[in-house]
Amino acid sequence: MTTQILIILAIMVAAYVAAKAARFSIELGMFAAALAGGLAGTVLKTPPLIDLGRHLVEGSFTYLDVILVFFTATLFMTIVNESGGVVYVVRAALRAFGTRRVPALLVLMVIVLIPGALTGAGSVSLLVVGAPVAMALGRLGIPRKRVAAILFIVAGLSAAAPPVNIWAMILCAGTAIPYVGFEFTLGIPVLILGAFTVLVLGWRKEFVAPAGAVELPEPPKGMTWWRVLAPFVIFFGLVIAYRIWPFATPIFGLTLEFVIAGAAALLLSPKRIAFLTLARDTVKRLLPLLSTLVVVGMLQQVMTVTGVRGLLSFAVISTPLVLLFFLLPVIIPFSEGVLTYGAAAIIGIPLIWFLDSIGFHATVVIAGLSLLWPLGDGLPPTALIGRLSNMVSGYDGSYGDFLRATWLPWLVITAAGMAMIIFSSKLAFLVKWSM
Repeated sequence: MTTQILIILAIMVAAYVAAKAARFSIELGMFAAALAGGLAGTVLKTPPLIDLGRHLVEGSFTYLDVILVFFTATLFMTIVNESGGVVYVVRAALRAFGTRRVPALLVLMVIVLIPGALTGAGSVSLLVVGAPVAMALGRLGIPRKRVAAILFIVAGLSAAAPPVNIWAMILCAGTAIPYVGFEFTLGIPVLILGAFTVLVLGWRKEFVAPAGAVELPEPPKGMTWWRVLAPFVIFFGLVIAYRIWPFATPIFGLTLEFVIAGAAALLLSPKRIAFLTLARDTVKRLLPLLSTLVVVGMLQQVMTVTGVRGLLSFAVISTPLVLLFFLLPVIIPFSEGVLTYGAAAIIGIPLIWFLDSIGFHATVVIAGLSLLWPLGDGLPPTALIGRLSNMVSGYDGSYGDFLRATWLPWLVITAAGMAMIIFSSKLAFLVKWSM
């Protein structure tokens, strides 16, 4: 039986490699692996796949709730951006802190963190606020290579930040752990590491402002702070309300909360927004990421019914713990670079089962892993956030030089993530604070 499962695993890997060699997208590569593994399982009867089509369809709905959160959150942030709210906030930050370097860097960090934290995707942060923030960082005299490095690290941290963390959602769904308790567990490390990144990469002994003003577009006439902040107050109010009054307030869920906040942003916009066109464009922009979640569900289903997932789980639990801890800083980022969110389902789920079974705190471990996975978004072959960071910052130099510019934050984030995993039981108080 083990030999047959190894053959299926080899066929899946070969299918993925062949798809990438044919220059297929990452999503088509994972679908090819799932389809090849399912067909191999049918032939080898390990166990017999009675209906491969049924398993593929069932798997495609595994992360439907995550997909709905992802879409509604991104649509909300897109409405805020289209209404002129993002440009208004960035210009206001420059006016208030333009000559005070540290506050300006910290405010710009928060601006980058918010879209990714609300949508679960660092790429959304870059697409929504990347260009104006890059211009603002340039006004602070920061070279473009360092601007790209700042955007990459902070956008990656934004994807790990609460309330929406797709890696954590996948791990919780696959291990039957409630998706709760991450507010402080992830929020505090993300803010500390983000502040460290912008201060280290953005620090200069003397302020150097380049000639010329930052070419930010003017916000629409009538835009005010209350128009920008009211939708966020509504969203966070809905999130907090049922925790303060648990028996008197209905639980709307993140999807409906984002819909309500998005409707508020649409109504408060000082200019008319073509909502249907905006929603259509948002779906087009998110299609690669949404399809990734669909294919990850298919792959996870096929790996489960063929026994491949069980074999990988056994490989994880049979690895000596000390060796496993030495391997994680390499395996986790590289798995993200190859499989994107699929790495959480294939590697993360058995890892959480194993560590939880030997006394580690699962929620804190998931938070620690969530700090490591975003680093892989700068590694080939996908390098989604890395490439977007270069694009929005205008950096056109060597990609290797760009990655080397991130070495210090990279090491600090890796150390923080591993510390959270290794000492997870002692950090359980963070989860209690979040409950």
